[in-house]
Amino acid sequence: MSSDPLSNNSTPKPDTSTDNINTRHERRMQRKKALMDEKIEQAQRKTGVLLVHTGNGKGKSSSAFGMVMRAMGHGMKVGVVQFIKGAMSTGEEIFLRRFPDEVEFHAMGEGYTWVTQNRERDMEKAAAAWEQAKRFLTDPTIGLVVLDELNIALKYHYLGLQMVIDDLDGRPEMQHVAVTGRGALPEIIAIADTVTEMQVIKHAFKEGIVAQAGVEW
Repeated sequence: MSSDPLSNNSTPKPDTSTDNINTRHERRMQRKKALMDEKIEQAQRKTGVLLVHTGNGKGKSSSAFGMVMRAMGHGMKVGVVQFIKGAMSTGEEIFLRRFPDEVEFHAMGEGYTWVTQNRERDMEKAAAAWEQAKRFLTDPTIGLVVLDELNIALKYHYLGLQMVIDDLDGRPEMQHVAVTGRGALPEIIAIADTVTEMQVIKHAFKEGIVAQAGVEW
């Protein structure tokens, strides 16, 4: 008998050799590839999609403007309407105005609602912005429409919700739309194809760091 009392009951150590780790990884990736291939095979329909970026975290507009550059890279024309922003020039506006043949940019707000403090004026600006948005949403040559901070305008009832839904639903078949802003209404989420909620984990502003050019605006 072994002099070690645990020798018959000890748990075998896992094989951590490089060859075994690589083999297990290869098998996992093969299974994953089979699952992904099946999903791709089932998703062959091509159509314009409605994307909603919402939540309290940073990155909603940033993500939408990343899509603008992606669309431009594919030779698509882009229309941008900003509903609340407009009181100050942003880096994305300065940059995109360099490409007037590819991007039509309309910053039609007058600033944060807690700064403007004038609901009637905010509603007038939102209505004018939606008229511009409708021109984009009826133009099949525009491949991507960005409606920045539209969620805020809807949240405060600056625009008629059903009107917005009808115009979004009636857009050209292959046109993509990105809607941004906190507090996306359930009705907008319901008609969207892709919804992403940005969550705050940490934010420099809470540590007393002022908004930085090139990062926040």
